[in-house]
Amino acid sequence: QVQLVESGGGLVQAGGSLRLSCAVSGNTFSPYTMGWYRQAPGKQRELVATITSGGSTNYADSVKGRFTISRDNAKSTVNLQMNSLKPEDTAVYYCNAEFRRPGSKIVYWGQGTQVTVSS
Repeated sequence: QVQLVESGGGLVQAGGSLRLSCAVSGNTFSPYTMGWYRQAPGKQRELVATITSGGSTNYADSVKGRFTISRDNAKSTVNLQMNSLKPEDTAVYYCNAEFRRPGSKIVYWGQGTQVTVSS
């Protein structure tokens, strides 16, 4: 059973920093893509950043230059360094891992971690 466990959320003042981490367990091979998504109250879940096993990254425009995603393929972990946080970054942040086999794709989600940025 594949599980994703997030850590590192919390309360921070605007302009501050937080680092989120996510560890994948129960997998027999490394995820193709790992990433972070977020969902604010009353809004749809949105992509924050993703990174492939080869290191290619993709960021939402709203976080470019402020957030940095990284991963350790050997440990199946993904991190999100969040700097210059803004109140609009307040949301529940979810870790995501996508596993691929020829002809199929399976996506797993973590339980979410709350990030609150006060003004």
